[in-house]
Amino acid sequence: METSSRRDRDAEGRARNARPRDGLGRPLPYGSPGVERLAEGVVRTPDETVREAQRLLDAGMPFHAHEVFEDAWKSGPESERELWRGLAQLAVGLTHAARGNAKGGAALLARGADSLGRYTGTPLYGIDPAGLMAWARALADRLPGPVDAAAEAPRLIR
Repeated sequence: METSSRRDRDAEGRARNARPRDGLGRPLPYGSPGVERLAEGVVRTPDETVREAQRLLDAGMPFHAHEVFEDAWKSGPESERELWRGLAQLAVGLTHAARGNAKGGAALLARGADSLGRYTGTPLYGIDPAGLMAWARALADRLPGPVDAAAEAPRLIR
């Protein structure tokens, strides 16, 4: 559906861009084939979240992995929100880096690493906060430069 004056809306009437997206979450022209969109607001167990996000990261789809982490951040217990938010920020940082936005990528990688800092002593669900922090800082230090999202995908679990 092409619009010029109206915004795309979802079934509940909320503004929602209906354009297809590529693997890095960039909007494509209406009618173009794109990557299947993930449902929003899905409540998963922490283990399901980690598995699904790792699958998406390995496939070079960090933008979509960020959406999985965002669901966990919004639905999980308050004590874990910074963990999931930090992981979402790492995924968006990788997204920006792969899109060629070195400054934005580095900033989000640093912010995500900082968010994970409080979990280094008590890792949850097998997630390796210290390893992810080191990965994020090393990638940020290499920017600008070409970044292949799949090749750079971090390992979430030790």
